[in-house]
Amino acid sequence: MDLKFIKKKIYTFVKIISTVLITSAIGLESWNIYALIANTNVPSSLNLIFWIERFAMISHFIEGIIAAFYAPSRQKIPIKYATYTFFVGTIGLLELFDRQDDY
Repeated sequence: MDLKFIKKKIYTFVKIISTVLITSAIGLESWNIYALIANTNVPSSLNLIFWIERFAMISHFIEGIIAAFYAPSRQKIPIKYATYTFFVGTIGLLELFDRQDDY
């Protein structure tokens, strides 16, 4: 098997999983905010999950900011690439800084 083929398959798998998890994290946080506004209790057993999803969303947000900052140097549209990187995570940054695109 070719290393490039394996890398592509892994990247695709991670991008799909990351997009699903970040979308789920947005949904969880929306539910938590709604519960606060509606004065409803959220199960306390979900506190760890809320902290993990907040950490992931903050990490992805920072990666999105980095991508938006460096996207113009790679002839990419900043807001579009920042959104893409927010959802796929570090893979988006790896693709942005991949030197194979420079040839």
